[in-house]
Amino acid sequence: MEKRGKFITFEGCDGCGKSTQLRLLSEYLTNNNIPHIFTREPGGGKISEAIRDILLNGKNSEMTDECEALLYAASRVQHLSDRVEPALSEGKLVICDRYVDSSLAYQAHARGLGVDFVSKINAFALEKYLPDVTIFIDLTPEAAFLRKKGADADDRLEQAGMPFHKRVYEGYKQIAENEPERVACIDGNQTPAEIFKCVLQVLKEKGCL
Repeated sequence: MEKRGKFITFEGCDGCGKSTQLRLLSEYLTNNNIPHIFTREPGGGKISEAIRDILLNGKNSEMTDECEALLYAASRVQHLSDRVEPALSEGKLVICDRYVDSSLAYQAHARGLGVDFVSKINAFALEKYLPDVTIFIDLTPEAAFLRKKGADADDRLEQAGMPFHKRVYEGYKQIAENEPERVACIDGNQTPAEIFKCVLQVLKEKGCL
């Protein structure tokens, strides 16, 4: 029986540098012939990507917070079936740009829906597909938005305002404090090369590489 793969997720505020780290990790895994897939949330498959378009569309400003949370959960369940489970079953590393911690930070904490509500609608993911390790790039939203030169005008979540994104950051910090064995905090104020060195160190320590 083939050994099951590892599930690695990347989290952080918008503009924290996740995309750069994911690109560097992809290059590293490819160069070292390590079987892997990269995916993202919301998205990762036909149905999940369609839900992503609805969620992030800046014109959908009338969407309720509860609808937003439920759409993320629905996209996630489909994504797990379409992309994550098949790859894990094949023994591959699954690297995901955002996952359930984003729902806890954005919807439970920042939107004020509460951990209980968000955990219940994401029970399938939390009970069956908790990441082996989560990399949290620790950068404040003020520093992140300065780095990316402001919010994306077409992204509904990025347009939510700085007080909202400060609550998102606080939510992430709370998650990291509650689950230190799973969530590895990496200082996002370092250079991309320094951050990536920390990422590799964490993944090796956790037995993912």
